[in-house]
Amino acid sequence: MDFSECVKFAHENPGTYIATMDGDQPRVRAFAMWFADETGFYYHTGIGKNVWKQLTKNPKVELCFYAPGDSAGKMMRVAGLIEPVNDKTLRERLLKDRPWLLDIGIKDATDPKLVIFRIAHGEAYFWTMEYNMREAEAPRVIF
Repeated sequence: MDFSECVKFAHENPGTYIATMDGDQPRVRAFAMWFADETGFYYHTGIGKNVWKQLTKNPKVELCFYAPGDSAGKMMRVAGLIEPVNDKTLRERLLKDRPWLLDIGIKDATDPKLVIFRIAHGEAYFWTMEYNMREAEAPRVIF
């Protein structure tokens, strides 16, 4: 198994549950992954949102991608650190890919309220019922 399999699974199942920490309280919410490639998993949010405040205080996250199927389906879990991305080309691409951001108050690609972040380094593994009682044995991909 290699990282390209993780990228493929993420694109096939872009709905992601992201776990953060709010003090000692875990918080989880669904995100629509923007894209993934060999440089990591990319997301965006607003600078004033609680999730961004949590991520800036503690950049550790765990992502969970889920594909329903037989039995309990298949999940990919990814643990890593978020990195803010401030790249003009990516910001412009985001607004082309998701023009609805302009409808909810983002003015343009330079708007400081818009934050792009990625998980570029970490560990990923796939979970199925095969590993239900042996999760530690599931093969890991370090990226």
